[in-house]
Amino acid sequence: MGMTYQVYPGAMHSRYNHALGAMHLMQKAIEVLRQKGHSITDDEALGALTAILLHDVGHGPFSHALEFLFIKEVHHEEISLRMMQEINEEHGGALQTALDIFQGVYPKRFLHQLVSSQLDMDRLDYLTRDSFFTGVSEGVVSWDRIINMLSVANDELVIEEKGIYSIEKFIIARRLMYWQVYLHKTVLSAEFMIARILERAKQLALQGTKLFGIPSLLYFLEQDIDAKRFHTDSEVVKRFSDLDDHDIFSAIKVWSKHDDYILARLSHQLFNRELHRVHLQNQPFDPELLNNLEKTLLQVHPQLAAHSHFFLSTGTVTNNAYNPATDKILILKKNGEISDVTDISDNLNLKSLSSTVVKHYLWLPKWLEAAL
Repeated sequence: MGMTYQVYPGAMHSRYNHALGAMHLMQKAIEVLRQKGHSITDDEALGALTAILLHDVGHGPFSHALEFLFIKEVHHEEISLRMMQEINEEHGGALQTALDIFQGVYPKRFLHQLVSSQLDMDRLDYLTRDSFFTGVSEGVVSWDRIINMLSVANDELVIEEKGIYSIEKFIIARRLMYWQVYLHKTVLSAEFMIARILERAKQLALQGTKLFGIPSLLYFLEQDIDAKRFHTDSEVVKRFSDLDDHDIFSAIKVWSKHDDYILARLSHQLFNRELHRVHLQNQPFDPELLNNLEKTLLQVHPQLAAHSHFFLSTGTVTNNAYNPATDKILILKKNGEISDVTDISDNLNLKSLSSTVVKHYLWLPKWLEAAL
């Protein structure tokens, strides 16, 4: 859940809970497809269950908020794959079917789609789980109805036509959960702050400043690790797997008393929940406004010269509930035809929901809002 508990105190569930939940839904999906006459061997079932159980194992501390900070240019999916490959080697190839399904190279494509697609067991679980723990009822989806409507046609995962309304609700729920939970302004602020803290810590560590942290955290702070190093040095994966949220928060607690003003101030603010404000709008922020805000910031904190982005920044966030250009949710009609859900839905909002919404953000200290 990353920093979502900053807004929703009940959202303290773990990625481990999610992995088990997604595995449970995978078992349900396999049972439904078998009952409908689709062949799934015991080895394939075990492979699909293993793939979904380990699909997020490559996520680092605080999930997407710190992605690329420890290992440059490497997505968490690549890290998950690398970890699965190492486990496979340690167990004499026992995970090969799971690996093939995970990578989408297994002959039965629909098994991969159950693991990774617009309608996979990952999404069904995290929407249901996150909605429950945050109390945001708009995110509730009929996962049991959706799974019961699953089928396979031409080796593609499809939904029977009578389940189309559940799919419409699923897409709408995903859009709402992103704006109300994952892209909530306070969640964004906390994520930006923790990213700036680690960025500053790494900047200092690379300059030779000694920082508090467990050995594996310092391993990543004191050196730059790129994709080539990740793929060739097994030590990188071992060190990465050592890290969790608690290691980061323990370090931040100590860093709040560091001699470096930027690191100490940001760490103190995050630890005491003195978060910056986030403003969202459809158009880019006026460059003159940004320039004036930076001048005001530096007048009050001249020590931030050349470092103002640690306290004031702009950028964009995107919300895409459904993207048929890369991966479709297919509906199996009663006459045997297969169509994209947006082509046959009578929900007038569904086509608009398939477009990417981009919003521009301004992240700034609360006291600086007076200059807006």
